[in-house]
Amino acid sequence: MTTAVVVRHGQTDWNNEGRMQGWAPVPLNELGREQAVAAGEYLADQYDVDRAVCSDLLRTRETATRLCDPLGIEPGGDRVRYTSAWRERDLGVYQGLTYADMYERFPEFGLGEAAVQAAAETPEGGESLLDLRDRTLEEWADLLERAGEDETVLVVTHGGPIHLLLGHVKGLDVRDAFLEHSMANCGITVLEHPPGAPVDDTADAVEVVRENGTEWAD
Repeated sequence: MTTAVVVRHGQTDWNNEGRMQGWAPVPLNELGREQAVAAGEYLADQYDVDRAVCSDLLRTRETATRLCDPLGIEPGGDRVRYTSAWRERDLGVYQGLTYADMYERFPEFGLGEAAVQAAAETPEGGESLLDLRDRTLEEWADLLERAGEDETVLVVTHGGPIHLLLGHVKGLDVRDAFLEHSMANCGITVLEHPPGAPVDDTADAVEVVRENGTEWAD
């Protein structure tokens, strides 16, 4: 059984401001650092993590450092791989706008009635939601192919990839993947992939064991 413990990064000031971060080098704020420490201590009590795969953006790197320490994993060691494949959506020229401004000024990027067209819309200098989904699922398949028998892998990433990954394993389209899920900062989602199950058809094989868990905050 491959177990993926998928964690969203801790809070940033841009999260508080409702600002779209994309690939911006935004650090964790004080609360975000506290969230990551608490989540790491919780994970250490619940899972024996073998390795970690993390987005290489600043906020996920800072989160991974605090998650890995109580797990006994050296953040800069060979058990951690940082990759651009687990990054948030590249928002191009719209990076830094608030969500309210974005959907008021550029309604073509909303996920309402014209959901299919909106998912395919590409910001100038950025990527579409369909591009993000393809990138995320390609990296998910790579994770499963690399996984050893009964391995537990920590994935530190962003809200967008987690929404799309959950949508994939539940058989949802892009619109419903976003509208039917909510992901807190340092929310924990756990997916289990049975041994021998096909990697290229994970929607039928993967079990969602936990979704957006924040028990570490209790």
